[in-house]
Amino acid sequence: MNAFVAVADIHEIAPPVDYSLVPPWVFWGAIVLGVALTAVVGWWIRKRMRRPLPVRSPRDRALGQLQRIGDEIEMLSPYEFSIAVSDILRGYVTEQYQLPVTRQTSFEFLSMLAQRSPFSHDETSLLEDFLGRCDLIKFARYDATPHDSRLLLDEATQFVKGAKLEPA
Repeated sequence: MNAFVAVADIHEIAPPVDYSLVPPWVFWGAIVLGVALTAVVGWWIRKRMRRPLPVRSPRDRALGQLQRIGDEIEMLSPYEFSIAVSDILRGYVTEQYQLPVTRQTSFEFLSMLAQRSPFSHDETSLLEDFLGRCDLIKFARYDATPHDSRLLLDEATQFVKGAKLEPA
């Protein structure tokens, strides 16, 4: 009987006891809150460190657009190219000098320039030649070549670089 009593004194191993006074959801909430707070502080520091980008002048933007379209001169048809270059130059004149060239036909715009032009005689004749070439390609469906496209690009670039007038 002694052996039986000795076996009765042995108890099973008890499972681990959770003795934490703080519930697990509090730990997870603190982690999420810490990550969110770190993200907000990082965003705020980055925003304060970032400098505003300088505003590019209409001339610089137009020259950049002309350079990009010049890289595509072989990929575009002369018709498409003349439209793109004309849009760039018309946008530049409208933005830089507040002239309504985007709302007028070439003839109307050149007639207005004949009455009162902010451009020199050379600039006016260059603009007149450019718009005449564009209209010939766009509306008369002149059978233009990539060489004609290159001439348009050169005239537009020369006008934008050569226009030394102060904006209105």
